[in-house]
Amino acid sequence: MTEHVMVPLAREGKAQDVEKLALDQIQLKVSKGGAAYASGKTLIVLSEAGGGARWHPNWIAKNLPTPLHFDAVWVMSLQGVEYGSYVYGVALLDVVSQRNAPTWSVRIQPDFEGWAVEDVQ
Repeated sequence: MTEHVMVPLAREGKAQDVEKLALDQIQLKVSKGGAAYASGKTLIVLSEAGGGARWHPNWIAKNLPTPLHFDAVWVMSLQGVEYGSYVYGVALLDVVSQRNAPTWSVRIQPDFEGWAVEDVQ
């Protein structure tokens, strides 16, 4: 079972703190119903807020609400479009291994027929 939250793209000309916006959305879901609501579920944060800007999954992972209640938290952040392919930064936030949240770059072909995954950290 999954729960989802969205961090939308900033309005034209407005700077955003992607990490803070993601944490705010995670906190909203954690506060919604506590352990009874979140236990056994994976939370997926879909973000367009960065507009391709660099974001820091380790910082978000280290600042997750306690208790988290969700079994896992993933962030998928749109990094941009290159040659028609959508490029996402994807991170697993609830597991900080060797001080780094596991993070990948995922490129999805324009026709959605294939993808490539690259280990980032």
